[in-house]
This record gives sequence, C-alpha cells and structure tokens, in this order.
Amino acid sequence: MNRVRDALNAAARRSRRPTWVAPAATRPQRPLIAHASPARPPGREPGRPATAASGPAPGTASRSRAVRLRDWAELLRLPALFTVPGDALAGAAAAGRRPNRRTGLAVAASLCLYQAGMALNDWADRDEDAAERPHRPIPSGRIAPRAALAAGVGLTVAGLALASRAGRSATVLATALAGTVWAYDLRLKHTPAGPAVMATARSLDLLLGAAATARPARSSATPAGTAGWRGALGPAAGLGAHTAAATLVSRRETQGGSPVTARSPRLCDRRPLRVGGRGPDRHLRSPTCTGTCTSAS
Repeated sequence: MNRVRDALNAAARRSRRPTWVAPAATRPQRPLIAHASPARPPGREPGRPATAASGPAPGTASRSRAVRLRDWAELLRLPALFTVPGDALAGAAAAGRRPNRRTGLAVAASLCLYQAGMALNDWADRDEDAAERPHRPIPSGRIAPRAALAAGVGLTVAGLALASRAGRSATVLATALAGTVWAYDLRLKHTPAGPAVMATARSLDLLLGAAATARPARSSATPAGTAGWRGALGPAAGLGAHTAAATLVSRRETQGGSPVTARSPRLCDRRPLRVGGRGPDRHLRSPTCTGTCTSAS
C-alpha cells in the first residue's frame, strides 16, 4: 500500500510541473495585418491600371492658344482688314504715282490704326455690349477689358511708328487719324458729330496714302508731300461724303428705320388679303418697309 501511495504522489507532482516557454526574443513575431494591400497613389482609382504622371492632355495647350487667337480675331474683326488697304492705294492713285515702299508703310499704319479702333470700340462699349451683345469677347469674359485697352494703345503706337518711316507729312496725317479714331470711339460715336468724324477718318486715311507715296520734284519749292495732296483732296472729299451718308443711314436703321419711311403710309399696306376668298389674312409689305410705318387708311 505504501508503494502505491508513493507512486500516486509522484505522478501528481509531475502533473503540476510548469511547461517550458520559449523566451520573448526567440518567439516568432506574428504580423499585425495579415494581408496588407500596397499603397495607392493619390488620384488613382482602385482597379484601374497605373498611368503616366498627371498633367494636361496632349494638344490641350495648342487648343487653348487657338481659342485665344480666335477671340482676338473676333475682337479686332480681322476679316474686315481686307477693306483697309483700299484707302491708301486710292490715295496713291490720286497722287498720280505708283505704289512704292512708302505706300506699304502707309497701308501697314492704316491697318494698325484700324485695329486699334476696333479694340477701343469694344472697350468703350463694354457696358452696352454686356446688355445687348453678351457674346462679344469682352462681356463674355474671354478677353479682359484691360487687355483690350492695352491692345488699342499698342496698335496706335505701332501705327504712328510705321507712318514715321514714310515721311514727315505721313506722320502728321497719321497722328491726326489716330486722334480722330480715339475721339470717335471714346466720345463722339453716339453724338450728332459721329458721322462727320467717321468721314474725316476715312478722308485722312486716303490722304495718308497720297502723302506717303508722293515725292516732290527736286527743283520744286513745294514742301514734301504737298504736291500729292493737291491731287488727292478731291477724292478724299468724295470718300468722306460717302462715308458720312452711309454712317448716317446705318445709324437711323439701328434706331428703327428712316424717318421718311416711318411717315410714309403708302409704303406698307396693312389691309387684309384673302386668296381665293379663303385663308388667313396676309400682310402686304413693301421691300422698303421697316415695320415702323403706320397703317393705311
């Protein structure tokens, strides 16, 4: 019995003996995250392949430059430039001389002053255009007013510099033309003097071509360029008269038609017309009717 009891006590002591535990330094470390996903770069959506570094798409810069050029072409009315050289060339013909290098300088000066007038026109009318023509470059925000004014100043200076290369008389006429353009756009456009100022500008443009082209004879005591003016004064006066009349008619059309047309009841017959005794009433309108005439009695 004693042997059995000793064996049981020994077995009990062996069962209470602590098991061996490896030190912390030798224990394998378990990762905190079992499956860590790779870092996603900023701006990349999950599931999409990696692309090149972000930046403007190819061709975006060239397209933006093309749009800016179109906006400036609209502001300066580039298609209308083809009508400008005619004045200087007509002045050269009126002076009785062939076009020469100075004629080209006069044409270039006229083009610069014309474009300066276009930029100043839209800058001066920016408030009116915002209400009536919001699609124009300045009220639509495509061109800043300060940029349009700077363009007008720069083109004016360029025109005067080109005219100075054509002689003293051309410089004087170009200066007078530039002053006329600025006065018309900034002050006199919407006044009764507007048509006369526009006519003066066209006449000065023709005389600019004549003065730049003409060369006085060596034995002549006439000041440089004056001999060419004498032959061009008549054509310049005729061009001015035509321009004044056209400007006056255009102004009356924008204000609702000519007063003569508005007071002529016979130009527009508003009596009802029935074709074949059936159908709705139709309004008979003369080709000269502007819609402001009164009904026929």
